[in-house]
Amino acid sequence: MSKQLKNMTVEEYSRRLKGVSDAILVNVIGMDSLATFNFRKELRSKQLSLLVVKSSLARRATEGTSLVSAFEGSDGSLAVIWGGEDFVSRAKEIVELQKKPEFEKCKSRGGVMDGEKLSPEKLAEVAKWPSRTQQIGILLGQILAPGANLLSQIKAPGGLLLSQIKKKGEQDAPPGA
Repeated sequence: MSKQLKNMTVEEYSRRLKGVSDAILVNVIGMDSLATFNFRKELRSKQLSLLVVKSSLARRATEGTSLVSAFEGSDGSLAVIWGGEDFVSRAKEIVELQKKPEFEKCKSRGGVMDGEKLSPEKLAEVAKWPSRTQQIGILLGQILAPGANLLSQIKAPGGLLLSQIKKKGEQDAPPGA
């Protein structure tokens, strides 16, 4: 590949990966064209983007960004996956897709999250974490629980008093009224 072509490729990688701070790397070598098409289709349906890059050129293209650590120590071609709601959701999607038999040749190569390089094992561990939406739900539950407990404690004596008044009223009521 000529130097001019390499420079153009680096510029294209820089343009496509601009603003991307977290990504997952997978190896799609060995997948046939139909499997690759279906893999990309699955990713698109989940609002995820995929770009196959040459590691050395991607390293040059991402210098000065948080993605550069993802390409350290890697060689050959890799697919970079980014997008979606959050990194954990993305990791869950990739781990689930890799379990499908038609995508068995798609192997995780790790990724980068918050500037930290992740190994494939660490990525699988991250996929077990709660997603952003789940974390917000957990947080809201923790915020609302004390208020719900307080409300039930305030209402309990009043409810008990009301039931006793009703019972007393039924006892004191004349028959047939």
